[in-house]
Amino acid sequence: MISKVGQIMLYVNNQDEAVSFWTEKLNFAVISEENNGQGMRWIEIAPKKGAETSIILHNKAIVAKMSPELNLAAPSLMFFTENLENLHKELSSKRIKVGDIVNMPSGKVFNFADNEGNYFAVMEKINNF
Repeated sequence: MISKVGQIMLYVNNQDEAVSFWTEKLNFAVISEENNGQGMRWIEIAPKKGAETSIILHNKAIVAKMSPELNLAAPSLMFFTENLENLHKELSSKRIKVGDIVNMPSGKVFNFADNEGNYFAVMEKINNF
């Protein structure tokens, strides 16, 4: 039986730029980095505070060669924050492309784009999560 989501694979064109985006602009931490010595490198990142799930940054071109049948599109991810307005202002000040804050039945939400144009969403969750 599956008990939780462990890792999410994110296939990127430039791993170093992706690491910089997530760590410098979103304050994620690098958890680990592996390299098999044959071109396959993966970097595990996660929010610095309380993350149970991490993101693995893979080189899209290398994975496409190894497994051409895989769907390498960015996953649709929803992140949570306790203060949506502050995060929206912070990301905007860092020149990250952000969408408008929208009121949804489940709470306030906005989207943002990474340095490769992949969009992700953030929802305000005030409860302990």
